[in-house]
Amino acid sequence: MTDASTNPLLAPSALPYGLPDYPDIEPAHYLPAFEQAFAEHRGEIDAITRVRSVPTFENTMVALERSGDLLGRVARTFYTVSSADATSEIQQIEETLAPLMAAHHDAVQLDDELYWRVKTLHDRLDELDLDPEQRYLVERHYREMTHAGAGLDDAQKERLTELNQRLSVLTTTFEKNLLADTNELAVVFDDAAELDGLTDGELSAAAQNAADRGLPGRYVVTLTLFTGHPYLSSLTNRESRRRLLEASRSRGSRGNENDNRDLLREIVRLRAERAALLGYPSHAAYVTSDEAAGSPDAVHELLRRLAEPAAANARREQAALQRIVDAEPHPFPLEAHDWAFYTERVREAEYDLDRAALRPWFEAERVLQDGVFRASTELYGTTFTERPDLPSYHPDVRVFEVRNADGSPLGLYLLDLYTRDTKRGGAWMNSIETQSELRGTAPVVVNNLNVPRPADGKPTLLTLDEVTTLFHEFGHALHGLFATVTYPHFAGTAVFRDFVEFPSQVNEMWILWPEVLTAYARHIDTDEPLPAEVVDKLHASEAFNQGFATSEYLAAAWLDQAWHSLGETAAGQVEDVAAFEASALADIGLDNPVVPARYSSTYFAHVFSGGYSAGYYSYIWSEVLDADTVEWFRENGGLTRANGDRFRERLLGAGGSKDPLEAYRDFRGRDAEIAPLLQRRGLA
Repeated sequence: MTDASTNPLLAPSALPYGLPDYPDIEPAHYLPAFEQAFAEHRGEIDAITRVRSVPTFENTMVALERSGDLLGRVARTFYTVSSADATSEIQQIEETLAPLMAAHHDAVQLDDELYWRVKTLHDRLDELDLDPEQRYLVERHYREMTHAGAGLDDAQKERLTELNQRLSVLTTTFEKNLLADTNELAVVFDDAAELDGLTDGELSAAAQNAADRGLPGRYVVTLTLFTGHPYLSSLTNRESRRRLLEASRSRGSRGNENDNRDLLREIVRLRAERAALLGYPSHAAYVTSDEAAGSPDAVHELLRRLAEPAAANARREQAALQRIVDAEPHPFPLEAHDWAFYTERVREAEYDLDRAALRPWFEAERVLQDGVFRASTELYGTTFTERPDLPSYHPDVRVFEVRNADGSPLGLYLLDLYTRDTKRGGAWMNSIETQSELRGTAPVVVNNLNVPRPADGKPTLLTLDEVTTLFHEFGHALHGLFATVTYPHFAGTAVFRDFVEFPSQVNEMWILWPEVLTAYARHIDTDEPLPAEVVDKLHASEAFNQGFATSEYLAAAWLDQAWHSLGETAAGQVEDVAAFEASALADIGLDNPVVPARYSSTYFAHVFSGGYSAGYYSYIWSEVLDADTVEWFRENGGLTRANGDRFRERLLGAGGSKDPLEAYRDFRGRDAEIAPLLQRRGLA
């Protein structure tokens, strides 16, 4: 057996806040560390179940919460790297690891003796002298183990374990294929004229991408995770726009070794079989039964309520765009790759607003320091000090120490801003370490984005969408930093999936808040603030193009529900992925070919390789709470320490230690109302 002298993963890091000493960690260290961590955790569980005395909170729940410390540390260290710097060697490790991790998770969650002890405590809850967090801990462990299948018989558990292991392999392969196909489909342009409309910085990034791929003198535009692309709004060459969108939409469905169609059909079939085994009519029913929504019916009701007015708005927007095209010397029927370009022309005409021209006001460092960090300081009193002395998993990553208003240490914040071929698409937050009073640990959180890196010597200028993404992901980071709980089970963002997006969406409100905007939105050359008339136009245009934006999102959310609402028999009968998608979108009235879904199934990483299966609706579900919360902040004075402290203490600080809707009521004084969301999206 390896030990800490030869494997740095096997001992707690000596660095501040337990930050892993990544420079000392080699890929070869991971699998041996996982093997030892699995064995150690299994031994800890066996020690709990060997106790012959009556189950108590201390000998069962506390012992369970103390167990798995090494495994959690190794896993968080590895998965941070596998998502953000997935070299071929790391990918191979992840493929090997996936079924091992699934098997170990099942061995714990389905352990008969452990389940009996937890159930015994749950049955006696009213007799035990527990505080609210302790009581909720028993309730959640019992609910999660039951939900995982701990109540099944041995034969059923054996099949469940087989399903979970196979699914872990399939979802890992889906992500690997998507990353490979996304890199392979990056669009190569021979002439800068084909990229007319891009800024100098965007053009330099494309030239740098080409040089990095051994294509000097050419230009490479990499793809984003979602269907569209930020450059579609700027490219004047229609053929270039067509090529870019066509490449994006073909990912995972080209009949090559990275084709995801058979994979996703097997994932859907096995998830449906697993749901049936666990007593549910569908995977969606299984998932939502342990979320705030409660059932697929509640989700479908919300999505259908929003889809009809959103589709109608999109059709009106489309007609307006077609009128512009028809007035041109060579008119043509509007297609999907034209939407963003002509939308910007309408925006310029109706609001005299060119969003692409705003980039000189959004220099990345200033957005971070004087926008994202400043808003947090104003609200919560937090301070951020860069720690270049602390290492990370990639040279791009920056490390900041976070302190509370009184100077006490809070944790670390890591920012990984730039795109690279080894990083999966999209943007996300994850934890390398989580806070727990029981274990005496503090949070270490990471934000990942995929901003194109400019050529050396050029500033990083963000689009308004990228500014929004940074504020959004930082909202997740604050949730991870502020959660203050006793037990690791509740640490950080460990809340219901359809609640987890709420804090991140709320943090977006500060983007255009006057005190914040004035501080960070300064012209890169002149230091002039973003003109007041431009700010007014941004506010006036907030509901602009919301028909498209809401429709593309709802279409993706509905595809997720359609796949995962299939019963076991129906799930095995789907043969044509594209035909299934078309039928599902027609069912909800979102089958407009000019407004494609934000994600098509073959590159829908959220649900086929991430944690959002049957849960992509979570964004709009959480936005009901978000829009209602924004109203509360406006009614109560906005960006103040008093408001921030209330939000932190009653909501963010709770982590997963109480029912999230109960926490929301504690903060807001009532349940959320949907009216602010409908007004925000122009659906009222």
